[in-house]
Amino acid sequence: MKANADFPNINSKQPEGLNPMGQPYKVLIIDDSMFVQKQIGQILTSEGFEVVGTANDGLEGLEKYKSLHPEVDLVTMDITMPRLDGVSALTKIMEFDKDAKVIMISALGKEDLVKDALIKGAKNYIVKPLNRTKVLERIKAVLEK
Repeated sequence: MKANADFPNINSKQPEGLNPMGQPYKVLIIDDSMFVQKQIGQILTSEGFEVVGTANDGLEGLEKYKSLHPEVDLVTMDITMPRLDGVSALTKIMEFDKDAKVIMISALGKEDLVKDALIKGAKNYIVKPLNRTKVLERIKAVLEK
């Protein structure tokens, strides 16, 4: 009986979630939707990223970022959340760490908020519904800068 090792996969590639040292990039997911948290988490972990934490609103996300810093390579943040919205949380994270890499996640129709977030330091944005290819492209583009 032959094992998979006997048939090397010609399509195998380095997982996108690994940094040049071969270590997983560490991501904090801030979103009030458990569904979106799970969806982003599954996309990222399937590519070798490590989800180091999740938060359900901007205030919790800010506290988690501060407690995990500097062990966070990237934050994905919803724009519309209770207690502290994504743009306000972004502003506070950028005040705490001017080098933070934050990607905003927005529903269609929130272009003004996305523009405001980009001016305030967000590195990119992703529009819902989430598309696996676009999520990975935008995250990799931000991490490789």
